[in-house]
Amino acid sequence: MTPPIQFPSDFLWGCATSAYQIEGSPLADGAGPSIWHRFSHTPGRVQDGDTADVTCDHYRRWESDVDLIQSLGMNSYRFSIAWGRVLPEGVGRINAAGLDFYERLVDRLLARGIQPMVTLFHWDLPAALDDRGGWLNRDIAQWFAEYADIVFRRLDDRVKYWTTLNEPWVVVDGGYMHGVLAPGHRNLFEAPRAAHHLMLAHGAAVQAYRASGRNKIGLVVNIEPKYPASQSEADLAATRRAEAYMNRQYLEPALLGSYPKELMDIYGEAWPHWPDADLKIIRQPIDYVGVNYYTRAVVRADPNAWPLGASTVKQKQHTHMETGWEVFPQGLTDTLLWIKDNYGNPPVYITENGACFFDPPQVEGPLLEDPLRIDYLRKHITAVYNAMQRGADIRGYFAWSLFDNFEWAFGFSKRFGLVHMNYETLQRTLKASAHFYAKVIASRGAALTE
Repeated sequence: MTPPIQFPSDFLWGCATSAYQIEGSPLADGAGPSIWHRFSHTPGRVQDGDTADVTCDHYRRWESDVDLIQSLGMNSYRFSIAWGRVLPEGVGRINAAGLDFYERLVDRLLARGIQPMVTLFHWDLPAALDDRGGWLNRDIAQWFAEYADIVFRRLDDRVKYWTTLNEPWVVVDGGYMHGVLAPGHRNLFEAPRAAHHLMLAHGAAVQAYRASGRNKIGLVVNIEPKYPASQSEADLAATRRAEAYMNRQYLEPALLGSYPKELMDIYGEAWPHWPDADLKIIRQPIDYVGVNYYTRAVVRADPNAWPLGASTVKQKQHTHMETGWEVFPQGLTDTLLWIKDNYGNPPVYITENGACFFDPPQVEGPLLEDPLRIDYLRKHITAVYNAMQRGADIRGYFAWSLFDNFEWAFGFSKRFGLVHMNYETLQRTLKASAHFYAKVIASRGAALTE
């Protein structure tokens, strides 16, 4: 008989959100606009012309939202701070009202027995800094460190878990390589510069934290494991390029102090020479790695696919989300063991994991049934446990997301929430997956096999 699943008693169970996606009121109380505020208000950039001007209205409903998190039994909550709420111009003048908002949020979480995990940058760069070059300006590393230090000094006596950046790969690939996310650039030469400056900012913020902080700080990366479509040399080489570009480009400078050599093949003449001193700044000791996992990619060589020469082969007999992503829980186990085996088994938190399936815009009654999402959660949390049983040092799991919310260029067309959002009335309705997740938490995983 298989022994029952039992996660450690100190395991963190939570959900994750980000500021621009749920808060609404992006310019309230003295906040400065972000690049996402600009981008979403630019015609043709976001599906259906959606903006996050209201979204979940969390900026005004945060107290009851924290009570909702508590009602589901979660002991942690991962959220991000909007840089422009704290520093409307990105540097210089502090907006007291912005810092006060996050202090109230932290205090209410702690009063409800919920540990905050705070992300300093989740894509919403102050527009005033983008006007000065944004991530293309090397000075941004110091701007970010100064912002981070302000927040650390205000909240580190209560916040035990900090994250510098969320998914730098998405910022660069969507925002500087392919132009589908803010700030909307499409430039092979800009992408490696933006990536490097993001990592410099990470390193500088960790240095600032070591000067004054007392708790834990890490980096969150999105990992999409790559599997070759065949054993041909072309497909194997394409898979290595895809893995280096997405999975190793940010992990390796942070943990090993070097960039994957495949990046020179991908970028060619656009790949700069980075000084060793920069890599020393980037490679700061961190306390954990945050892993965001949703899907995998089966990769084949494709000379027409810019810039990698690689494309993804859809697995037709597998379940796919509304985003087109394959449901593949084994990939999460594989990812966690890959990190264990290649990077010295650092402490890891699953900082995002979740599924987008069709949910109706309005719900009749007190509950929305979402069996596909329950199946996704069951199999992926089990995949985490399987990796732990094989020695991976996993400390927590955060479901994406608490609410249906503004899903960036998808607008409100894609729903990942445990809680359904009626965007006309802002009514929150629990999905069956929220109840399932609450049972998993209360049983420390035993409910996964019921």
